[in-house]
Amino acid sequence: MKFSVLIAIVPEDQEQECIDAARELGAGGITVISGRGISNTAKKTFFGFTYDGSQSVLLMVLEKSLSLQVLKAIQHLLMPAENDSQGLVFTLPLEHLGGIDMSQFQKFEQNLKDNL
Repeated sequence: MKFSVLIAIVPEDQEQECIDAARELGAGGITVISGRGISNTAKKTFFGFTYDGSQSVLLMVLEKSLSLQVLKAIQHLLMPAENDSQGLVFTLPLEHLGGIDMSQFQKFEQNLKDNL
């Protein structure tokens, strides 16, 4: 079984929606890190102050085929009209992995069997 790490950088107000979408597809543990993004164009607000907004970084270790499904679901939430993206989501392959909960491993295994 091959694994990927999925990293999603999402606006804080869309954090729970993205977590729920990942969980519906079978993601187990999700690490959430708070962050602050700086875009290439400053966003003007009241009295000329700039505000880029708070962001959340979601980290998930997923079975490779499941990671693509979760990526597409989160991408759909971040780009509903396929215009301007509200965040970024990508995967990286994992070569070595230790410490994964066996119940999660069994869920991944069952998901693979169900999709065959």
